[in-house]
Amino acid sequence: MSGVDLATGQWYVETALVRLLAKADELVEAAGEQALSRPPEVEGANSVFALVTHCCGVMEHWGGEVIAAREVNRDRAAEFTATGTIASLEERVAAQLRRWRADMADFDAGEEPRGPVERYEGEPEVITQGFVLLHVIEELYQHLGHVDLTVDLVLGR
Repeated sequence: MSGVDLATGQWYVETALVRLLAKADELVEAAGEQALSRPPEVEGANSVFALVTHCCGVMEHWGGEVIAAREVNRDRAAEFTATGTIASLEERVAAQLRRWRADMADFDAGEEPRGPVERYEGEPEVITQGFVLLHVIEELYQHLGHVDLTVDLVLGR
């Protein structure tokens, strides 16, 4: 995993955030501000606002707590019930991106994370900061797909 460079990882993270907000904007333009916080009528589905908020939580946990060893007080369950406006979502994403950049200031792809790492079956024996960065990218793009589908469902497409 030491071949993961920060500039490439940052491009993927920032591009995912731009795309997430673009889908949120698309939904608001098509169906109004309230649609942002409305989940589709699918059991267990989340709203676009909640999914983007969760993406910020992913970055906060994995970048702040795991890579940078910054103390994080995350309420993961609350991410999925979060509601708000497009302006508040844009500010949330901007604030998280600022923290992410600060958290990644001492990133070293080949080194172990400075904070605690949850271990999952099937992972490599040694978890590196590069592995964690790729995990964040994986999560952001997975949830970008969820947001894309959610927008379609809420708009009845």
